[in-house]
Amino acid sequence: MIDLLTIALLSFVAAIGNAIAGGGTLLTFPALIGLGISPIVANATSTVALWPGSMSSMFGYRDALQDARPWAVAFAVPSVLGGALGAWLLIVTPEARFSALVPFLVLAATIVFLAQGPLLKIVARHRPVSTTVAPTAGFVIAQFFVAIYGGYFGAVAGIVMLASLGLMGLTDIHQMNGLKNWGAICFNGIAVAFFVFSGLVDWPIALVMAGGALLGGWTGSRFAQSIPRERVRSLVGVIGLAAAGWLFLR
Repeated sequence: MIDLLTIALLSFVAAIGNAIAGGGTLLTFPALIGLGISPIVANATSTVALWPGSMSSMFGYRDALQDARPWAVAFAVPSVLGGALGAWLLIVTPEARFSALVPFLVLAATIVFLAQGPLLKIVARHRPVSTTVAPTAGFVIAQFFVAIYGGYFGAVAGIVMLASLGLMGLTDIHQMNGLKNWGAICFNGIAVAFFVFSGLVDWPIALVMAGGALLGGWTGSRFAQSIPRERVRSLVGVIGLAAAGWLFLR
């Protein structure tokens, strides 16, 4: 009972982190490993458990998404297709290779996000983008690859999406967070289906975690919009670097 209560609390905190920036899996994944669950089962269980948090988080960002319908529509298809491919790759990947690859993906994503400040200035100077304009084909292709990563290992996929949206010219961090959560709903939703039918989910733990994630997602989405946007950006960078450091050490 103590273990289940602890994992529920961690899921609550993880969903808050995902709503603000991403990286929530880096709380739940090691906790599940600590309970003696194999890495791939731990990753699948964490994905299933945190998915409701993405749903409640996007609901919390609904006001910020009012002018972003073209982007939300563009997210859907590449996210679902990429998430399906990523989930399949996880199922067929040996655990040793899975553990070795993840730190490099996380570090690369964090570096891209931290570099987006000067890149955004260049983009804004030469080609300002508005959310009222339909996204480009390049964005759709980029989201497909982001979704592959998200379906494979969800940690910090949100940072990759934020980086992609920033490079496309979006500057409203709250609107970007809302779109990020929508993308996560799409690729994690199809990944959840793959993991469920593959028998990789530890259901007693997943259900307990889902309750904490559902509350944490909404809480995080409201909290993120109550603080200055630059602080949210800084928090994203801190979470990403901490995630990469932990994975390399592990």
